[in-house]
Order: sequence, then C-alpha cells, then structure tokens
Amino acid sequence: MKINDFNFAGHKAIVRVDFNVPLDENGHVTDETRIRGALPTLKKVLADGGALIMMSHMGKPKGKVKPELSLSQIVKNVSNALGVEVKFAKDAGNAEAEAAALKTGEALLLENLRYYPEEEGKPVGVEKGTPEFDAAKAEMKDRQKDFAKKLASYADVYVNDAFGTAHRKHASTAVIADYFDADHKMLGFLMEKEVTAIDNVLKNAQHPFTAIIGGSKVSSKLGVIKNLLDKVDNLIIGGGMGYTFIKAQGGKIGKSLHEDDLMPEALNVMAAAKEKGVNLSLSVATVCGKEFSNDTERQVFPIDQIPDEWEGMDASEESIEAWKKIILESKTILWNGPVGVFELENFAKGTGEIAKTVAQATQENGAYSLVGGGDSVAAVNKFGLADKVSYVSTGGGAMLEAIEGKVLPGVAAIQK
Repeated sequence: MKINDFNFAGHKAIVRVDFNVPLDENGHVTDETRIRGALPTLKKVLADGGALIMMSHMGKPKGKVKPELSLSQIVKNVSNALGVEVKFAKDAGNAEAEAAALKTGEALLLENLRYYPEEEGKPVGVEKGTPEFDAAKAEMKDRQKDFAKKLASYADVYVNDAFGTAHRKHASTAVIADYFDADHKMLGFLMEKEVTAIDNVLKNAQHPFTAIIGGSKVSSKLGVIKNLLDKVDNLIIGGGMGYTFIKAQGGKIGKSLHEDDLMPEALNVMAAAKEKGVNLSLSVATVCGKEFSNDTERQVFPIDQIPDEWEGMDASEESIEAWKKIILESKTILWNGPVGVFELENFAKGTGEIAKTVAQATQENGAYSLVGGGDSVAAVNKFGLADKVSYVSTGGGAMLEAIEGKVLPGVAAIQK
C-alpha cells in the first residue's frame, strides 16, 4: 500500500520514526533534523482524521532503562513540530491503556523501544559461540515476536518511516509488519524518498555515473566498492582509505592512516576496475600535517612520496582539479564519505570543494546526485548546499547496505 493512497480517517496508526536525535548534557535536543524529516508522514495521519502512535529508539541502552536516553526529553520538541500536544507512554511494552484512550487527531509517543532487549532481539548477558547463546537466541526470537505483536496490537495500521534503522531486523522495523495485512502496512514518505533515491542510482542511473567514496577505512566500504564496480563509469576513492591503495602499490605514505591487511583487496579492486573498464581515480598529491591537529605545519607531497614523519590529511588542489573534471562530466553522482579530515577547518578544503562541485553538476548540468553518510551530509549542510543536490540520505548505514546490494529488512517486510 502507498501512503498517499491510504485514508487514515478512523484508523489508529503506529509509525516507526527515527527520533534518535542528539541531546546536550541537559537533555535538550541540539538538532531537530530527524524530527522534521518525519513530519510529512505524521501530519498526513492527523490531517486525514487518524490517531497517531509514534515509536522510536534512542541511543544504545542495550535492553536496560537508562533515564538519559528517555524519549520523554523530546516530547516538547515533537509537540511543537507537529502542532499537537503529544502524550507520552512511559513503557513501550505496556501502553495498551494509552493507545486505547487515544482519540482522532491525538498523538502519543512511546518510550525508548530499546529499553526492551526484545526490540533488537539479541540475547543479553550470554557469550556468543556458546551452546547457551544458541538456546538464548532461539528463546529471544520468540520473545521478539511477542513484543512486536504487542506493539502491533496498539493500532490497525503500521507505517515504517525510519530509514536509519531499515537495515536492522528489529521488532519495530520488520517483525511487526507480519501482524498487518498488505493493505494496512506501508512505507512513510521519508522511506519512500530514500528507496526511490537509491533506485535512481542503482537501477535507473544515467551515464556517465560517478561514485565518490571517501572516509577513513577501506574495510567499512569494501562491499560498497565491489558492488559499484559493476555499475559506475568512474570511481573516485579519497580520504583515509585511499592510502591503503597507494601503499599496496608500493607507495610511501608516511604516518597516514591505512589498513595493511586490506592491501590485497585494494589491488583486487584495482584489477577488477581495469577489467570492467571503470576509471578508478586516486588522489595524486596530498596536504600533509606533522601532527593530527588543526594548527599543525602543512605541506603538500606527491601521494606516494610522503616522508615518514608526515601524515596525509586532505586532498590537494591537484587531486581536486582532476576530480572536478570527472564530476562535472557526470549525469549520476553518488557521494559517501569525506576526502580529508573534514572536522579540522584547515583540512576541510578538499571535502568542501567536492560538495560545491557535486552541487554545481546538479544545478548547472542536470546531474542526479545522492549524498549520504554522516560526514558528507555534514559537509553539504556546512556549506549550505543541501538543497542544491538531488537527495541527502538520512540513513548512513542503511544507505551503505542498500548500495552494497543487500536487502533492507525494514523495506522487505512492507513489500512482502
């Protein structure tokens, strides 16, 4: 069922949202992006004349009640954003009374789902790889089903709008969908947009298609890189992960970040790119620092000739120029991960230039651009370019798994 085609009048909808928002030490929300992202779905339920139950996790309490991770701290923010006084249920697993009392046009927020170990469905306090663990895991699977069934009993429609957890098979993101028929479960507007954006780059991409993959580690992005080799025309590899590729070819990388055990994989990727006719572009020169700090001495070295006491910290002018040319000739662009130590102002230039170039390709050349992953999203926001790219993904891990070619349980549960 498509959310746009459903009329919530007279229905109670339980909506899985991602309200895992950052809080300061006094429990005040410091960034409301995720709350705002859920509003189109939540407002549709209320505007149609439905009653709204919202459920989310916050942080990682691992099945224990931790007051500093209580969703009671955000009720005020959600109420203000929705324009409705939101009620609060102190116990997600025992909220029958609050759910039953909910009237048309009213909204209820359940307490942190992860106070219950059943939400994630992982046994607590048993060591992995032991016979006890296997028994506890089977028992926990049953308890997870019971917990999901309890959540489902509060409402007659289920909406999943939490893309950030779509790659997890949790009680509230996937298991719960089994208790609703196909006409009473659906993706929310945010989830629909995320799924469409990923399809635009993975299934319907216009060529030339360029992927820019940065960040610190090859290990976290290897699956993504391998899946993309069959789809892209250009693969730009920047950031800390690039040094593993340089060292694998015999380059000198000084103190730069790298993963020795992944050097054979890096060589395999390069060979596969060559075989598939993919233009793999690595940095040619790097801005290096003596220390890992903003005010350290800086110098540019060829990427494979970094002296022992220096560390690669940002892509150089020369590398950026080469990458700009590739990006501006592209019709589809996927960007995940910074190309330098973006959090230090003096080493953020390369990432900023990538952000500006992706925006330029989108605005001036009509390219489709998908930006995802915490630091890339922070970069487009920092330079005020979020509305100049085609889509900014809110779910870093979920987006990466989808691009790796994995099925997202949160999406599959609705579509089956």
